Amino acid sequence: QVQLVEYGGGLVQPEGSLTLSCAASGGTFSSYAMAWFRQAPGKERELVARISRAGSGTYTDSVKGRFTISRDNAKNTLYLRMNSLKPEDTAVYYCAADVYPDGRHYYDYWGQGTQVTVSL
Repeated sequence: QVQLVEYGGGLVQPEGSLTLSCAASGGTFSSYAMAWFRQAPGKERELVARISRAGSGTYTDSVKGRFTISRDNAKNTLYLRMNSLKPEDTAVYYCAADVYPDGRHYYDYWGQGTQVTVSL
């Protein structure tokens, strides 16, 4: 059974940078597509970025050019590098695993979330 744990959230100033990590265990990480989602209080959860098994990333429009999703299969770890952060990036960030990436985009496993706050 797959477990996902996020690390690296915290308080950062506008225009600052932060890197989130997600450690995976209990499965075959390299076989999964992975993604980062975020959710602010009272708002819908939104997909931030997805990375394929081959390592190609896709992004929601609001973070294109600022965020980079990557993975290190040897470490079973997913990353999200966030640059030029804005207050509207403030949210709880979750990593998620799509165990059957050749099918529909459905996320089978989720981490517990890590808070990112962008503020002076």
